[in-house]
Amino acid sequence: MEDYLQGCRAALQESRPLHVVLGNEACDLDSMVSALALAFYLAKTTETEEVFVPVLNIKRSELPLRGDNVFFLQKIHIPESLLIFRDEIDLHALHQAGQLTLILVDHHVLPKSDSALEETVAEVLDHRPIEQRHCPPCHISVELVGSCATLVTERILQGAPEILDRQTAALLHGTIILDCVNMDLKVGKATPKDSRYVEKLEALFPDLPKRNDIFDSLQKAKFDVSGLTTEQMLRKDQKTICRQGIKVAISAIYMDLEAFLQRSGLIADLHAFCQAHNCDVLVAMTIFFNTHNEPVRQLAIFCPHAALRMMICGVLECSHSPSLKLTPAPSTHPNLQAYLQGNTQVSRKKLLPLLQEALSAYSDSVKIPSGQPETEGVCREQADKDLDRAGSSLVPGLSQDEEEPPLPPTPMNSLVDECPLDQGLPKLSAEAIFEKCSQISLSQSTAASLSQK
Repeated sequence: MEDYLQGCRAALQESRPLHVVLGNEACDLDSMVSALALAFYLAKTTETEEVFVPVLNIKRSELPLRGDNVFFLQKIHIPESLLIFRDEIDLHALHQAGQLTLILVDHHVLPKSDSALEETVAEVLDHRPIEQRHCPPCHISVELVGSCATLVTERILQGAPEILDRQTAALLHGTIILDCVNMDLKVGKATPKDSRYVEKLEALFPDLPKRNDIFDSLQKAKFDVSGLTTEQMLRKDQKTICRQGIKVAISAIYMDLEAFLQRSGLIADLHAFCQAHNCDVLVAMTIFFNTHNEPVRQLAIFCPHAALRMMICGVLECSHSPSLKLTPAPSTHPNLQAYLQGNTQVSRKKLLPLLQEALSAYSDSVKIPSGQPETEGVCREQADKDLDRAGSSLVPGLSQDEEEPPLPPTPMNSLVDECPLDQGLPKLSAEAIFEKCSQISLSQSTAASLSQK
């Protein structure tokens, strides 16, 4: 794999047609590994001189936000310098020159900014339900399994198993295990095909890491924020809502609130973040486990507009459905209110309706004069765009990717009619896993107390 990637970078210096294997814009571990492994397979099995290049669909500067990606690349000994990122290759220029063929992996719908590239798509390999209105007219291979890496593994083992080296096998093996939550049937993410190909990889390479070991290390890397700047921490797991032209960013921070508030230059960083992202309010929900392995959530509300900040804090403090059980925490920072959250079952998803309620109440009580200049990060043009996107959402004020459907049961056959996964596999974020662990911890605590009685 490493030698192959070196050749890919060299190919970029030449003026020649390229077959680009492009992952999705999230560039999670599944997308990255699927692009790398599928391009590797196609390059090794083509009988022509066609060049297949994997491209990670993010800027290089965004890779540190994906801790599990960074960790796994280091563990498998693949230098980041060999990877090709979206800001290092001009796909539109290649298309205009007639030198681009696209292969989409782990997605099948290009964003509007890339709509001109649809005619270059020659193949799709995905594990999401097809959106017929947007899918490119090309060869499409889709199966609703837990990990797209499973489908890539199948393609390799059925087409040319002899090219599979340990490095590539380890990438595929670890990715499927992480995506399928360690093949836990109770979670319902893994399908029989996912399990079958994990077993095949383990049979071919018996020295692959134990499932528990690789899952635990990758999951830990997802939560690890050491080495990130404050801005990167806030962007790592961020949601956004907009109501009446007021934009709120809600970020999950995987560390203790006290440690977060003690970061050097914090307030300046929060101001800069709000200005860069055109946000009026920043809500940080810290998430971690204490020394007793009990889940802990805390809140910080940063807002330079005193009246707006007071309205949001008032709504959160007085909420009974759900009750956050907030206790004010010490904070010497201006424009920032901190809380300990007694009810750890209230996740960001449950917090969003309360924030929407607060924004509506504030808008009803305060009207900004039409001639007043926009300040403190308010950008009406951007806000209007956000409102347009929110308007087509199933939940008012929420974008499609923020709606987290419940985990479906594992199907007997993921291609049968009325399959439980017809609506697609949910994204299993670090926060979702935290919430699941929190629920388990609470149920075990309740069961223990009942047994003592």
